[in-house]
Amino acid sequence: MKTEQISSDITIVGGGLSGICAAIAAARLGSTVSLINNRPVLGGNSSSEVRVWVCGATAHGTNRYARETGIMGELFVENQYRNPEGNPYIWDLVLLEAIRAEERITLFLNTDVHEVEAEGTEEDRHIRSVTGWMMGSERRIRFESPVFLDCSGDGLIGFLAGARYRLGREAAHEYGEEWAPEIADQITLGSTLLFYTQDAGRPVRFVPPSFAKNIEETPIPIKRVIRSGDSGCHYWWIEWGGELDTVHQNERIRDELWSVIYGIWDYIKNSGQFDADTMTLEWVGSIPGKREYRRFVGDYVLNQNDILAQEPFADRVAFGGWSIDLHPPQGMYAETSGSKHMHADGIYHIPYRSLYSVNVSNLLFAGRNVSASHVAFGTTRVMATCAVMGEAAGTAAALCAAKGVSPREIHDQHLEELQQTLLRQDASVIGLRNEDQQDLAPKAVVTASTTCSTIAIDQPDASYVLERDIGILFPVAPSLQGMELLISAEEDTELRVELWDSGRGENYVPVSQQMDTIIRVAQGEQQWVHVDIKWEPAHPQNAFVVVRQNDKVTLYQSSQPVTGILAFEKGAAPHAVAALEEHDEHQPVVAWSMKALNRRPFCFRIAGQTEAYQPEKVIDGYKRPYGGPHSWMSLPLNENENREAWVELQWESSVTIREILLTWNDDVNEDLINLHHHRTPFDIIPELVKTYRIEADAEAEGSRVLIESVRDNHLRTNRIVLKCPISTKTLRIIMEETNGGSCAELVEIRVYS
Repeated sequence: MKTEQISSDITIVGGGLSGICAAIAAARLGSTVSLINNRPVLGGNSSSEVRVWVCGATAHGTNRYARETGIMGELFVENQYRNPEGNPYIWDLVLLEAIRAEERITLFLNTDVHEVEAEGTEEDRHIRSVTGWMMGSERRIRFESPVFLDCSGDGLIGFLAGARYRLGREAAHEYGEEWAPEIADQITLGSTLLFYTQDAGRPVRFVPPSFAKNIEETPIPIKRVIRSGDSGCHYWWIEWGGELDTVHQNERIRDELWSVIYGIWDYIKNSGQFDADTMTLEWVGSIPGKREYRRFVGDYVLNQNDILAQEPFADRVAFGGWSIDLHPPQGMYAETSGSKHMHADGIYHIPYRSLYSVNVSNLLFAGRNVSASHVAFGTTRVMATCAVMGEAAGTAAALCAAKGVSPREIHDQHLEELQQTLLRQDASVIGLRNEDQQDLAPKAVVTASTTCSTIAIDQPDASYVLERDIGILFPVAPSLQGMELLISAEEDTELRVELWDSGRGENYVPVSQQMDTIIRVAQGEQQWVHVDIKWEPAHPQNAFVVVRQNDKVTLYQSSQPVTGILAFEKGAAPHAVAALEEHDEHQPVVAWSMKALNRRPFCFRIAGQTEAYQPEKVIDGYKRPYGGPHSWMSLPLNENENREAWVELQWESSVTIREILLTWNDDVNEDLINLHHHRTPFDIIPELVKTYRIEADAEAEGSRVLIESVRDNHLRTNRIVLKCPISTKTLRIIMEETNGGSCAELVEIRVYS
């Protein structure tokens, strides 16, 4: 046996997505990081060992413009590029390479931490070290740091350090939560095992093991959905253990889940009810994917009311958007649906105070152990949300290490710096504006070669019979002076059109009706019909135009999506199979669905010009859609000799440039996922600029010089660090080609000296 001691700025225990994003965030800010994982691969529940889909704020396309950015966004986009088939082993590699790319991270796999040295009173604890055993190597390693992060999921490190925590369900009166039980209890969400199948191309028989459960003697065939072609997370409902201790009875839970998996497969193969003769088992999980255990207590406990109110915390550092998703304690044996869901009207915000311990002075946490009530945990627990909390916690840890202060002191004394650092890193924070005083770009005048100044989708390629209400969302900047719809009518008729605002900047549902009108439509094919709606909002924001159902009318759709414009239909289809998921179809984000209309906007034209895509948008401080697209857009390339597009910054006096940060449009409305839930029709987001160059007027040479030339870009954020700083009054970004989009688009430019 070998005994070692490792010192670093930050020690992170847990190599799931929250630990990965925390480690990368801290390392990029200059901290040395020890990242410890008790498994041979990274990814936690998303790894090839467990294979859970990485879900997040998009909620499989329910929320709009909600895909995570920052480090989690990088992982999504890189996986889409490398792994469009959703191979779980390639996903493992994407995660491993992301960690290995950061030289300040030292990775310790197969290392189980089970000892914590901490000191102090119950109300003021301090961690000195953690110790782990590296399996297979006979190495006992002691890790010392001024700052520790518990990203272990089960919260063992914080528990051993004496951190205050909760387990089970709080009583309804504690936080005034509608979905909490009247009396507190120890019930948690259960654990799940998954399985994969494949078609062997020839008949394959299955002899069940002796412990396989006869599921026909349970409610499972009646209350759950079983199909021979499904596998993986389609069987998320194979869940059990919520009435047990999901940690200390982990082995019992695993054995019960195994008995059901093999029983389900016996039922599929041998009951005669399925076309499964050539199907075989490819993989069966052996590590239960846990949903819930300890939840630490921070300076703030996020609760159900915060989620539904979308509380805009002053210390917000991340966001979520998955529904509050709670499961019956009996899991797969319940006679109720497998889950019930409550949705906010859009994404919700997560406060920094929920990411550090109330009583352990140098402990932060991220993942499914953060400071949230059981009900609020029903949404924060999904992995992409855990990941963005990890990036926030890792960023805070780096500031703690650099300044020699506690996590609470970061909140009390350095909160703005934390938030601005997150924004600079493109982290998932919505509604906060860039106020970075070191950024030179906002001090410049911005111009562009061309700018999209009209909203017109006029190239139809599919018809849409108006059998239900539809919605069209678009930016109004500064005013709306009327619109036209492309319509066919089988007879003379009338159409009711309503204009609504969408309320908060982060929401995309109709909230307050501004006006309505009845238009007369004559019989005819593909006619542009004027709609007399006008609106002058106090500030630029999104309009939500509702066209009420009339099955005598046909609208038209285009295959050319436009940033900032979305199409919706109301009550088009059930959100999910009722036996599996219980949703309130009247909640706005459920009622107004964009899933079947993604990238298929309705054909319409807006009167007059828009300022929504002006070049100044690249320095307006917002990196995500928020009450509008906040992105510059050119006229279509290759039209009217517009073969290139450019954006130029011009300063009144010379500036010295050492670093340029470019944020391209990677359409955060597009729902990406790591495994096999669905596949996008493209491997690279089409709106991303593929080829570009950067030029500057160099005063020393008296001419324009090439700073950088980039080809085959598939990333949202490009960081260009100049080998030799340049002094200039003018910087130009010249876009030559996109990855399929018709226009060049740029979200933000930052310039640093």
